Amino acid sequence: MLRATRLVRSSKRGFATVVDSSSGFKVAAIDNAQPTSSVTVLLKAGSRYESKPGLAHVLSNFAFKSTGKRSALGTVREAELYGGVLSSSLSREHLALTAEFLRGDETYFIDVLASFLASPKFTRHELNEYVLPAVHSESSAATQAAPTHAVELAHSLAFRNGLGHSLYADSHATGSITADDVRDLHTRAVSNPSNVAILGTGISTESLAKHFESVFAAHHTKSSTTASTPAPATTYHGGSTRVASAHGGPQALFIGFGSTKSTSVPALHALAAHLNPVPALKWASSVAPWASAIPAGVYARSVLLPYSDATLIGVVLEGTDGAALKEGAKAVVAAFRDAAVPGKVGAEVLARAVARARFQLVAGVEARDGYVGAFGPAVLRGEKTTATATTLLDGVQAVSAASLSQVAGDLVKSKPTYVAVGDLHTLPYADEIGLSA
Repeated sequence: MLRATRLVRSSKRGFATVVDSSSGFKVAAIDNAQPTSSVTVLLKAGSRYESKPGLAHVLSNFAFKSTGKRSALGTVREAELYGGVLSSSLSREHLALTAEFLRGDETYFIDVLASFLASPKFTRHELNEYVLPAVHSESSAATQAAPTHAVELAHSLAFRNGLGHSLYADSHATGSITADDVRDLHTRAVSNPSNVAILGTGISTESLAKHFESVFAAHHTKSSTTASTPAPATTYHGGSTRVASAHGGPQALFIGFGSTKSTSVPALHALAAHLNPVPALKWASSVAPWASAIPAGVYARSVLLPYSDATLIGVVLEGTDGAALKEGAKAVVAAFRDAAVPGKVGAEVLARAVARARFQLVAGVEARDGYVGAFGPAVLRGEKTTATATTLLDGVQAVSAASLSQVAGDLVKSKPTYVAVGDLHTLPYADEIGLSA
């Protein structure tokens, strides 16, 4: 509790103000006097907003390629001279471009980020020779990782379009993607300032806004602002699928549900913590109520994936024995149903789940990636970031046994999302583990 309070107070000092640059981008930063700094450009260019399957994945891999200021090779060599690290990451709603560097080198790295926003070339030869091979490699690795593949398929079943779009592009999807398609997705994101947020660590908000505005103005050619087209509201559908894996290795199951109620998010965090069978101490036994029902050789973990207008919650099971996975899956279904029974979750069990959920929320924002994931969407919405963090923490703290069972009850009454990836001769069907359509 004390650690959580300290971190929230620290975030309050650092993220007290979100400013609008003269270009219209929202800028926020935190400076705890650390020796390194980072700057992240967050764009509403996740897979949810792509016009072709895999387009956002391709754009993510175009990061730090040739621009009007420097070539891709020049960017790499200069970044190495400064000792910095450049990276990009993609989620279903956002594309994040990040530069990490020694304090004092912000002018160069902000220039690199600004040039990608203002003057990317999106050349055809880079698409074919560098970008697509990287995309195919990442997609192949994700498909061969059964748990990752299961979660991707779960999104497709749960939400179909929008949030249902995969983060990864397969070779069939990329065949129709052109450099102009990539440019169009980039332009739609960047041309509307409300789609762009600049986040920094190890630098003040005022300094970041000043540096970014000066270098962006040098690169940017004045263009008309494109009106932002809101993404269609998300609808939860659910469903079941079984996919054979030809790669061998561990198999995976996903058992879960979706929700589009924003008021349920705090209780969903507590429920995910309650269902998580991973022990607090390595090699120790888990105190989760259903952990003892997990067969030997099966690894289980809860998954909670909140988005702007929907949340996916579930449990991923991984193992090599289909019969053991079936028994573990039955235990997961029973755990969801038990949580929905009023009075079934005792006071001590609830307190443990709430404490674990709060710790995971607070610990998650200590790293730079966590700051971007937790505070970036709030900055894009124009909210004060500390209000978002403290409101969610307070909401989780206020979860009662009645509210947790109510949310769990709403979930189990809806259509479940079930995915099996592996040997279809041994993996169970949804009705064999107690799920119904």
